[in-house]
Amino acid sequence: MSDNQLRLVWVYPDLLSTYGDQGNALVVERRARQRGLDVARLDVRSDQPIPTSGDIYLIGGGEDRPQRLAAERLRRDGHLYQAVQNGAIVFSVCAGYQILGHEFINDLGQREPGLGLLDVVSVRGEGERCVGDVLADIDPQLGLPQLTGFENHQGVTHVGPNARPFARVQIGKGNGTGDGTEGAYNGTVFGTYMHGPVLARNPLIADLLLKLALDVNALPPIDDRWYEALRGERIAAAQQPA
Repeated sequence: MSDNQLRLVWVYPDLLSTYGDQGNALVVERRARQRGLDVARLDVRSDQPIPTSGDIYLIGGGEDRPQRLAAERLRRDGHLYQAVQNGAIVFSVCAGYQILGHEFINDLGQREPGLGLLDVVSVRGEGERCVGDVLADIDPQLGLPQLTGFENHQGVTHVGPNARPFARVQIGKGNGTGDGTEGAYNGTVFGTYMHGPVLARNPLIADLLLKLALDVNALPPIDDRWYEALRGERIAAAQQPA
C-alpha cells in the first residue's frame, strides 16, 4: 500500500465471474471502507493491461473456454506475475485457482500452461462432478475459523511441495484428489474452489487479505452480525443429512 490508498484489482470480470465471485471484490472493498480506508477499486477487462501497482488482486471462476482465454491473456500480459513479485496479494477461485498453477486441462482437452504462481497442477476428474456445500478446517497457520463454501467443478488439483493446502475438508470434495485437501496457498497467493461468494461466507478471509496488504496484525472491529448469520445458515445447511 502506498499513498494511504488500498488498490483493489478485480481481474477479467468479462471472463471470470460466472458464479457471482465478483461479490468477493464487493466484500473486500466494503470491509476496507468500514474501517475508514481509502479504496481505489479497478475492474480490469481482458482487453486491458493488468496494473502492477495493485495491493490485492481477486480472480473468479469461469467456464472452460473463458478460462483458456483468460490464461492466454494473463500469460501474454505478464503483469500479474510482476505484481506478485512486488509483494501483491492474490486471491483466486475455481478457474482462477487453476490458472495460477502450473497447468490445467482446457476446453479443447489439452494441457494449458498456467502462471506458475502456485505449486499446483489441475487435471480433469473422471468421476462425478464435485457439486455441493463444503465445510473445511483452514490451515491452522492462518488462524481462521471453519471454511464454508459451495463447490462446482470437474477439475482435480494436486498440491505440490512448494504450496500448502488452504484447508482440509470435513464435508465435500475440495481439490478432488481424495486426500481431503481444499485449495492451496503460498506466501501471499491463495487459491480455493469455494464459491458462495466465499468472502461473504468467510469475511475473516477478506480481513486476512487486508491485514497482509496493510502489514498489520489486527484490524479495528466492525459489525459482523449479517456475515455471522449467513455463515450460521450455510454451515447448518451443509450439516443436514442428504
